Amino acid sequence: MKKITLAIISLLVVGTALSGCARATKTVSGATIKNYDKITIVWYPNESAENLKDTREELGKIIEKATGKKVEQKTTTDYSIAIESIANGNAQIAFMGGQGYVEANKKNSKILPLVVNAGKSGTLDDAIYYSWLSVKKGNEADYQKAGAYSLDNIQGKKISYVSNSSTSGFKVPTTNIVNYFSKMDKWKSLIAEDLTEGGKDKLFKEVLFGQSHQGSAINLLTDKADVAAFCNTTLDTYCEVEIGKANTAGAVYKVKTAAAAPFDTLVGKEYVIIQSTPVLNGPFAVNTAALKQEDIDKITTALISDEVTNNSKIFYVKGISTGLIEKAGKEHFMKVADSWYDPIRELSK
Repeated sequence: MKKITLAIISLLVVGTALSGCARATKTVSGATIKNYDKITIVWYPNESAENLKDTREELGKIIEKATGKKVEQKTTTDYSIAIESIANGNAQIAFMGGQGYVEANKKNSKILPLVVNAGKSGTLDDAIYYSWLSVKKGNEADYQKAGAYSLDNIQGKKISYVSNSSTSGFKVPTTNIVNYFSKMDKWKSLIAEDLTEGGKDKLFKEVLFGQSHQGSAINLLTDKADVAAFCNTTLDTYCEVEIGKANTAGAVYKVKTAAAAPFDTLVGKEYVIIQSTPVLNGPFAVNTAALKQEDIDKITTALISDEVTNNSKIFYVKGISTGLIEKAGKEHFMKVADSWYDPIRELSK
């Protein structure tokens, strides 16, 4: 595979259609860090789901053991709450997507990546997941042109995104859509902002935001939306491939018989991918102005340890356990530089 750091921009843009506080004690770059006896982790709505409670608690125990400090878990129902919490220091650590990380870092340059999960190869070369545009099974023929899946017929439809701070649930799909339709005279002035509202003179009839990947998928499966953007990693917990190759256009996914809430009432429902685009894995981010370097070092050492790599509550094997990241090869946490997320920044230029 080509180096993701070199190739990810073109991959993202083009997409793939068929395929409590005491005295100050430390200064970091002029900023004082107050004493604290608690470390707060904030989670996006996706990872705030009940079925990931054990995983959140397990990570909390690991950080408590490493630092000797109590960990507070802060779950959310909105991406912006999580991003603002890490940016303003109400939380010191956050599990984020690339776009959310870039937004938090722009708000506060002291927000930096702590670790990211490596890909199946155990490196950053394939440290990716997938952004999907999907339609409900039975409607997929409407989105084909000359035998191949095409974006042409998504115009005039109802679309669901995750959040405008979601990488795979908004930033990537809207970039792909703008690049596709802006080549047409009718839509030559199209910009991403135009895709956030529906209407007679808009590309879409109606625009919905699910506020989580689960929520966006549910909008599709309950017929609130005709097309929906969401990612593979979150939906893998609830759905499985029924027909075709995973993460490729044309693959059919079905809600599992034993799917946890909120998909427990949608067992058997199916959707089809019409576009799949690789996206850089998001990081555990840290507010370096709210967490002392000694604790950052301890937490980093713990997260990249073999103990965590082999912890099935965090790195899960599909069909055997549930967790945060699927263990399909040599996945593990590793350090990553802020610059690794520059391709995500490029999407906003």
